[in-house]
Amino acid sequence: MSSNIPECPPSLKSIQHYLKTATEHDARDPVVAYWCRLHALQVGLKITTKKTPEETKVLMAIMDWLEEAKKVHKDNEAISNEVAAQAHLENYALKLFLYADKQDREQNFGKNVVKAFYTAGMIYDVLCTFGELTDEAAQNRKYAKWKAAYIHNCLKNGETPVPGPMPIEGENNENSATDDQPASDSTSQDMGFTAVPPATPTIPTSFSNTLPDPNAALKAASQLPPVPYTPDPNPGGFVPYDPSQQPLPNPTPLYGDSMTAIAQLTPDQISKAQKYCKWASSALNYDDIKTAINNLKNALELLQTGRDPA
Repeated sequence: MSSNIPECPPSLKSIQHYLKTATEHDARDPVVAYWCRLHALQVGLKITTKKTPEETKVLMAIMDWLEEAKKVHKDNEAISNEVAAQAHLENYALKLFLYADKQDREQNFGKNVVKAFYTAGMIYDVLCTFGELTDEAAQNRKYAKWKAAYIHNCLKNGETPVPGPMPIEGENNENSATDDQPASDSTSQDMGFTAVPPATPTIPTSFSNTLPDPNAALKAASQLPPVPYTPDPNPGGFVPYDPSQQPLPNPTPLYGDSMTAIAQLTPDQISKAQKYCKWASSALNYDDIKTAINNLKNALELLQTGRDPA
């Protein structure tokens, strides 16, 4: 579906980055496109002061697009349900970040790596729609924005980037890419896509301890399928249910002979079981095995007994 959203006036320039990221994902991933525009709308409503006709025109166009998208994708739970949406965006941002980090550490520098780091930073911004980021997500966001700017500037100046974190002792963080500094327009023009953070950034010394360990990041990336910059439209695993592709049921009950009957579930109970499964999937992205197991057990108990263990 076409966005037909006018160019942002100078007062709304900061949301243009999210709108362009949304446009880039209209065909790839409607969920990412939807939440990028919703985040742009929320930020735009906060920063508008004069409510000029130009500002109102842009914001109303975004509202109209969101309403139409809800109708078109009314059956997509990752648009209608915030829990599913958060899990989808977390998975998408993490896979993109790990792909870019792996390419960077293997010294495969290029425009695609810059773009992947930058887009991951934008998606982590959008995740703020659902509340405060986890410590890991906040670090990934800051690091992704810094890396995008750093590699771009090195390539632009004919320099070879240093792979991985590069803390600078004694440096303050005045020039580093921050969470609230999405981009510089000159970089956008140079690279031909949405701008990356301000030029000549430095990464805080503290990043040497808080950013992903090189071995851990590579190990995590190796466990995921390759993620080229044109990613899988369903990176979070939201594959439509196809009964013909499902394995035959196991006649052996999971919890003993007394659990042979399957409960008759209401739509609300089925929805809750789906949430448990999505929470388990999200936990696995952060290697939280215990939480994943607990959520899967809750889903199984609800499906078999009709009783919500929570």
